[in-house]
Amino acid sequence: MHASLSCRTLGFALSGLCLVAAFSTAEAAATDKARKAGALVSSGPLADALSLPDAGKSLRITYLSTDGVTGKGLVPVTAEVIVPAGEAPAGGWPIVAWAHGTVGNDDSCAPSLNPYSARNTHYLSEWMKRGFAIVATDYQGLGTPGVHPYLNTRAEAYSVLDSVRAALKSVPGLQNKIMIVGQSQGGGAAFASAAFAPAYAPDLNIRGTVATGIPYLTPEILSAMLAQAGQATGYSPLVAYTLLIGSSYAGLNPHFRPEEAFTPKAMPAFKAAETSCLTGLSDLAEKDGLTLANALQPTYAKAMSPAMKGMMYPTLKLAQPLFVGTGTADEDVPTQLQVGLVKAACAAGTVVQAHLYKGLDHSQTVNASLPDSAAFTKAVMAGEPVTPQCTPIPQ
Repeated sequence: MHASLSCRTLGFALSGLCLVAAFSTAEAAATDKARKAGALVSSGPLADALSLPDAGKSLRITYLSTDGVTGKGLVPVTAEVIVPAGEAPAGGWPIVAWAHGTVGNDDSCAPSLNPYSARNTHYLSEWMKRGFAIVATDYQGLGTPGVHPYLNTRAEAYSVLDSVRAALKSVPGLQNKIMIVGQSQGGGAAFASAAFAPAYAPDLNIRGTVATGIPYLTPEILSAMLAQAGQATGYSPLVAYTLLIGSSYAGLNPHFRPEEAFTPKAMPAFKAAETSCLTGLSDLAEKDGLTLANALQPTYAKAMSPAMKGMMYPTLKLAQPLFVGTGTADEDVPTQLQVGLVKAACAAGTVVQAHLYKGLDHSQTVNASLPDSAAFTKAVMAGEPVTPQCTPIPQ
């Protein structure tokens, strides 16, 4: 069958010479001329309601990125580019590569299709006041064809790094001087982006990474979490995340048997995870009385082992300094997991500045960390040393 006919007929993944059928003919022709990661496919205005207050130019772009699941071939990914109002400084606006937190696996959940939350509006607006443009990827498979490989570190990293490449090539007034910033799922994506960058995107001038609510999963940590889950009696936000992990993996692996990971009681919510965004899925899971103890099978870890491997970082030694902000009352990404990452990254040789915020939860920590991350950012952007802190004291 002719390649173009195959694409029109199947309309799914982009690989080799086959373009996703969701693109228009004009877009496909454009990508033929520059088929490489970071190439711009299309660009258009972002609706004011989806942008940030007091922004200048706001765009929604589609670009090409390496398929992070397979490590080869190209997939389309969408992102927002939001530039501060006014004239760009000499050299252009430096960039915050924003990696968003969990929103869900369905295309309708893509951040570029939805207004920013009040929390993120305030947070990103503060970064713009610091003089940064925002480049915010949706990640592979969110708002574009294909499955969203939820928490897959390579897919997240490639999406983040290629969004910056696309913006630098296509949006005037930007400077190749980058802070990678993320929360929750995006905290992991930010760390992963910094970890993959030296080999995958050495052309990008990354100065530092800021992560809040950052996940850290290893087989040993997962086993310990599951052991504790057997004693859980109430609803935990982790329930929805485990359902999203399972739903994503089911979409990527047709041989996956969900009944080996989830109990019959959890099956309605597991099926809903494919088409629900996070808030709706969490509401359903809580309504159904799901806990980690009654939602997960004893064979969960074994069934999900291949997916978990994709969630591990390729290295814990980052080339640039890392800021970590953690709430002591975080239940979404338990505090001990984040502290564990800090210790492991410090031991690996990363310059880490960690902060613990007493009594704050997963969401509250985001904006509470702003004053500390401002000082950190000022230092790394100026090429000055930062004060390492591997054993933070709650403040």
